[in-house]
Amino acid sequence: MPRWAIMAAMFDDATVTCPYCGEPASLSVEQDVEGSFVQDCEVCCRPWAVTVSRDIDGDVFFQVDRSD
Repeated sequence: MPRWAIMAAMFDDATVTCPYCGEPASLSVEQDVEGSFVQDCEVCCRPWAVTVSRDIDGDVFFQVDRSD
């Protein structure tokens, strides 16, 4: 298996919408990440409050809110 395929399998990805400018953006976190962090929008540079949660089956959920 190519190295990039192994690395891709180690991350969970989602497309989210910036709560400020409305532009779509990609988020990627390692498979063991759960909790909250701040990340800036790639378009408008305003801060997001990102919350990553997982259910009992391991499905990941991303919530993106304004961080002000």
